[in-house]
Amino acid sequence: MAAIELNGLTKRFGESVTALRGVDLRVNEGEVFGFLGPNGAGKSTTINILLDFVRPTSGTARVLGLDAQHDSQEVRRRTGVLPEGYKVYDRLTARHHLEFVIESKETNDDPEAVLERVGLADAIDRKAGDFSKGMKQRLTLGMALVGDPDLLILDEPSTGLDPSGVQDVRQIVKEEASNGTTVFFSSHILSQVEAVCDRVGILRDGELVAVDTVDGLRDAAGTQATLRVVADGVTDGAIDAVQSLSGVSSVTFSDGVLTASVDDGAKMDVVTTLEDHGASVSDFETEEASLEELFMAYTGGGQ
Repeated sequence: MAAIELNGLTKRFGESVTALRGVDLRVNEGEVFGFLGPNGAGKSTTINILLDFVRPTSGTARVLGLDAQHDSQEVRRRTGVLPEGYKVYDRLTARHHLEFVIESKETNDDPEAVLERVGLADAIDRKAGDFSKGMKQRLTLGMALVGDPDLLILDEPSTGLDPSGVQDVRQIVKEEASNGTTVFFSSHILSQVEAVCDRVGILRDGELVAVDTVDGLRDAAGTQATLRVVADGVTDGAIDAVQSLSGVSSVTFSDGVLTASVDDGAKMDVVTTLEDHGASVSDFETEEASLEELFMAYTGGGQ
């Protein structure tokens, strides 16, 4: 069964703004799915429809096998949400925040255990108004984890976190996925998405322009890897020969390192060509196109 299934999802605001345009998407149970797009692409609108905060103009959304609109209360009961820009209650302690969610979901979670998991155990009885931005984000993540949700929706979960906090979020996502929880993950920190997600979907102007693994996106986008070869005795003739190879572009040579943009099938051709032209190759490494580069390719450079 799909954890999230969107069919022809369209949302218009008034006559001039179309936030979503016929989006079809299936997120499998137990999957960590990265949901990406430039600002204004429709990510938040999609999440709001999943939680029935916004109704679609047309199309359908199903969450955990339930209709997102008709069965919204059950969907929310089984879903943990870390929304972007959530405002905590300054006068309430961290414990009070957790107790409120525990009571609302009718679970028996231990507030101390939950806050221990998100790194806030020492601040359990402090008022949230005294928290830093990163601490408030950790508290909100803890609230999302209450009730052992079947679906965890994380919208920019690393906002305000230091590198240690970002690493903690990554670990929690992996733990939740290993326990069978589906994680729907939207973030501008693309290295974090790449590290934890099984697949990625990219929205552009309300349209889903790509859904695949990161490796699949690389193949579909036709992006080249960067090959760096450490070699002695590299002549101008050797560089010209490498430059002329099929699947090779942007060849440079500096301080004993030849750098080239290459297709998958051309990597060893570069090394062999250098050696055939008298160079002594001592080492080489390949760096694949990053998710950030793929994102730019699919969105036309939008930020």
